[in-house]
Amino acid sequence: MKPRVYITRRIPEEALKIIAGRCDYRMWDSEDERVPRDVLESEVGQVDGLYTLLTERVDPDLLNRAPGLKVVANMAVGYDNVDVEECSRRGVVVTNTPGVLTETTADLAFALMMAAARRVPEAERFLRGGKWKTWSPMLLTGVDVFGATLGLIGLGRIGQAVAKRAKGFSMPVLYSGRSRRPDLEDALGVEWRGLDDLLRESDFVSIHVPLTETTRGMIGSREIALMKPTAVLVNTSRGPVVREPDLYEALREKRIFAAGLDVFETEPLPSDSPFLGLPNVVLLPHIGSASVATRTKMAVMAARNLVQVLSGQRPDNPVNHIM
Repeated sequence: MKPRVYITRRIPEEALKIIAGRCDYRMWDSEDERVPRDVLESEVGQVDGLYTLLTERVDPDLLNRAPGLKVVANMAVGYDNVDVEECSRRGVVVTNTPGVLTETTADLAFALMMAAARRVPEAERFLRGGKWKTWSPMLLTGVDVFGATLGLIGLGRIGQAVAKRAKGFSMPVLYSGRSRRPDLEDALGVEWRGLDDLLRESDFVSIHVPLTETTRGMIGSREIALMKPTAVLVNTSRGPVVREPDLYEALREKRIFAAGLDVFETEPLPSDSPFLGLPNVVLLPHIGSASVATRTKMAVMAARNLVQVLSGQRPDNPVNHIM
């Protein structure tokens, strides 16, 4: 009898073929709508494997409804949507998709930085709205990227990739993190700073840390107050790392120049979010890894992890290392 799998969203055909060849599966057949919680709870009752996106919470309540579950394959590098400790306690393997999205997400972080600095979306809205009447010396002026100081909060794979891009713009690069990385300081030409000093010195601050109890809310009013009034904050990690009410007030009062956000505390971003009324923030719908090639690779990696566990093999990308 083949293992039974539930897939929480329509995935690329290349990934689906991997699962279909080894498993019986059911799938929430939508690309744009998340599976309703009641449907998910009903579907997991008889499954051996669960293929999830970051939009699904795999918590004790869901696990209670899936007594035969052996693996949760998360199609994301982050796994804050999964209660890994509880999965480990129950003998459920958790996997993720690291590495494959590094360069694509770094591209987007740099794109957000430049778009916010040069007011690109604001300028396009200005033009499309028929407001451009003449060239003006100070019309929609922004801040320069070339030669500016970049501060990276976190120097993991994505942070390192952003640092490499910054060198092409002659940007001095600072970093902070849980520990110093002398090997990377030499290889990338970056300098260590404590978080407070990094915030004070940087013209651009880009966040690249996982969401943990330590990093949740790590950038709030105190930290933002340390930043330059000309500084730009970019977040492509996880929304709850930044205290959104504090950032909103700083942007509204122009205590920092701008922000570029791809992630939010609540996703999708609510239609009444106060950020939507601000001109000095670039807002994107969590598309850090959204290139065709990268999303396909992520889907295939998650499918392989899933099938490996259900075949009794150690997966390529375990999170909790219990096999």
